[in-house]
Parts: sequence; structure tokens; C-alpha cells
Amino acid sequence: MPLRDLLFEQGVEFPCGGRGRCRGCRIRLLCGTATVNAAQREILSANEISQGWRLACQCVPETDLEIELRQWDSAILVDDTRFRFRPREGFGVAVDLGTTTLVAQLLDLETGNVRAVKTALNAQARYGADVMSRIHFAVLENGQQDLKRIIRDQIGGLIQQLRAAVEAKGRIRDVILVGNTVMHHLFCGVEVEPLSHYPFESPRTGLEEFRAGELGWKLEENPTVHFLPCLGGFVGSDVLAGILATGLHESEKLVGLVDLGTNGEIVIGNRDSMLCTSTAAGPAFEGAKISMGMRACTGAISEVLVEQGNLRCHVLGDVAPQGFCGSGLVDAVAAGLELDVIASTGRLSKGMSMWTVCPPVSLTQGDVRELQLAKAAIAAGIRMLSQEIGAAELDQIYLAGAFGNYINRASAQRIGMLEYPPELITPAGNTALLGAKMALFELDGDCLSYTALRKRIRHVALNLDPGFQDVFVEQMAFPPKACISDRH
Repeated sequence: MPLRDLLFEQGVEFPCGGRGRCRGCRIRLLCGTATVNAAQREILSANEISQGWRLACQCVPETDLEIELRQWDSAILVDDTRFRFRPREGFGVAVDLGTTTLVAQLLDLETGNVRAVKTALNAQARYGADVMSRIHFAVLENGQQDLKRIIRDQIGGLIQQLRAAVEAKGRIRDVILVGNTVMHHLFCGVEVEPLSHYPFESPRTGLEEFRAGELGWKLEENPTVHFLPCLGGFVGSDVLAGILATGLHESEKLVGLVDLGTNGEIVIGNRDSMLCTSTAAGPAFEGAKISMGMRACTGAISEVLVEQGNLRCHVLGDVAPQGFCGSGLVDAVAAGLELDVIASTGRLSKGMSMWTVCPPVSLTQGDVRELQLAKAAIAAGIRMLSQEIGAAELDQIYLAGAFGNYINRASAQRIGMLEYPPELITPAGNTALLGAKMALFELDGDCLSYTALRKRIRHVALNLDPGFQDVFVEQMAFPPKACISDRH
């Protein structure tokens, strides 16, 4: 049996989907032997192999093994926000189906109280850390049925755990799920092939409903399962839920909602008009494709500050640093700009190929380029939507999701990703989960509030706009210090 199948639940990630194209699943053999194939010889140096390093995704044990393995402990963002609702009988379950993580909450529909919470890493991640890796596995390796089975079984198991966690005498009436378009398709059994190529649009993005028994879930009440509709392209129902959670659709002023991830999802508007789009930011914000990148878990540098010309780093778990998570990467580049270690072009100073931020963790020239690509995609998306809706400025920006919750707003401004003063930027938490919970109280109206809301939002396909590439290239550069000072 491949080590990949044994180690995923122990915290080992497979960013490239287990295809041996990255170093994200390295382990070290302390005792025993395991195969070394051509893929490992291409990625690992001869010296690393001799020291016992292997790629877990490519290994098949030949004997019993003792290995060195990072036991990562990762925080998953949940939600405890109180909101107004119309009481219903029974219980409901809200699920935020993320590419990386899952959160499920059991609610008492009469009181609105959360009775139990369960979280987990998305078990599909063994086939790739980002949505494009999942699409690759689904389309090119005929893996869509496997991905559907995995996620349905996992969420069904979480709901069983929720029910067992409390002595809930009332029946579970409904389950609401939200997620990005790829998660929507993989769970619902909708073909993801249209999302694999230009123009990256799917003909089937609406509300999908099932009975629990159809999904193989053994719940005696056989509740209805609703996967809320997507907004178009790669803008999923998690963003639709976020609009409701933040009240953007009721705002008099022009505001924005930004979900920072592999696909940066952006909404700009107010109660009169709303535009949405997605832009391919790449996996840098999750630490992938960064030479020493990792998720926001034990050992990750999550914060870098400049104090009197020196760097101070915060490491999650109060252990030795192992790499950068997304917020730490943004901070490190912002610090490099302030210390003139990084130029506005993105070049490291004095011809350096890497900069040691917190030994032994370093930032390479390639890492800076990856962040430039990601931040340029977000900044260009915001700029294009703002121009489309006729907004010179926005009055507020909500940052959704885990990365948006932890990112330093001043650092985001410093690198030119969010060109707004920090006081206008509001971390909004897990708006997808909050919106899913709010939807549980709208089902007596057959989800009409969500259907009506969806019709008020226009999806803008940036890949079809000939001007997007010019704006994207313009946003690649980091703003010089004078530009930052002028905004305050």
C-alpha cells in the first residue's frame, strides 16, 4: 500500500495531488526501506536520498518503517456569530465545504443555538491541495466518482458525529452546504470538465437538492440536503452565503467582499447593483508553491514585524520555525520592502537568490514572484470590478475566510494587494458558514431569498476582458514607499 494512503490522516499533505511534482510530502526514513523511483530522483538530490528523505506520495514500504513526520496541528475557522432568525422546529446542519477544510455545525432551529461542531481536513486533499489539482484528477485520471464518494462519505460521517455529540430529541430537518464551484460539482455529481478549459464556465451551477438516503447517509429522518447555487465561473455558493452574512446586498454604500484563496473571489456593490468575479491567484496564500511554504499550523511563521530595523517573527505553536504560511509570507515581503531587501520590481537586493528571514526559514526570489502573481490577480480583479461598477473608491472591504481573518491589513496594503487604508478593511470570519446557517431559517420559503439574491448579482468573466491582462501586469509591481504614505 502506498504511504500516501496511510499518512494523509496523520497530517501529511499532497499539494500536487500525489504526482511527485513537488516536495510538499517529504518524510525521512529512520528505520526500514521504501522504494525510490524516478520521480523522487528528479525532485530530491542524491544527498537527500542518502540521508533518508523520500516523497511519501511515491513510496511503497518494503519493510516496517520508522519515519520522521511533522505532526501538524491546524486551526480551522468556525463561526459563533449571533443573527436574527425566524424560529423553526427541529434541528438543522450547516456545512462549509472548503477545498482544504470542512466545518459542520448542528443548530437548534427553535433557539438558533449551535449544539455541536465538527471540523476536518477535506479528505479529497490527498489528490491535490487546490481545485485545479482536483479537476486534473477528476478529468484526466477519471477520478470524479472517487472524489464524489470521498466527500459525501466524509460529510455524512461528520453529521453522524454531530448527532451523537448531543442528545438531540428533535429531528434533523435540513442540511445546507456551501462551497466553491468545484466543491459544488464534486459533491453533487456535476461534471467538472467544463471548468478545466476556456471559458471556464459550467452550464449547471444552480441549487442542487437530495434526500440524505440518496447520498448514502443513514439518518433516520432522511432530511433534505440543499447545496446552495453558485454565482458563475469559479464563484461559488460560499460567496453567495458571504454576501448575505455581511449584509452587502443591503448596504447603501459601495462595499467589497474578498475571499482570498487559490481562486480569489470578489464581490463589489450595494443594494442597487452587485458584480462578482474570480481571479486565479494561485496557491501562494496557502503556502503552496513556496519553497518553504506550509498551511497555517504548528511551525508556520504567521507574522513578521520590523522593529527598529530588526525582524521579529511569530511561529505558531511556539516551536522552531519550519516555513511560511500565507499571512507570514505577506508580512515577510512587506518587511523586505520596508528594509529595502526587496525592490518595487520584486527583485531581491544585491543579487541575492534568497533572504533568510527567521533561520532556517528563507524567502527565495521565486517565492517573491509567486506572491507578486497572487497579489496582482487580486488587485487587478478589484480594480476591474470597481471600474465596471463606476466606483472610484470603496467605503469598506470585508475579508472572508481563514486567510482573510489572519492577514495583516497593513502588510496587504504595503504589497499593493488591497490598496485601501487598513481601517477600511474588516476581517469578516467564516462568512460562508454564517451564511449557510442563516439559510437554514429561509427554507420554508423554498430558498427564495437566495434565489432572489442570486438574480441581483452579475458575474463578470475577467478572462474574456481584453483589458484584464494590462491591469494585471500593472499590478505586478510593489508600490514604492511614497505611494503608501500618500494614502494616509
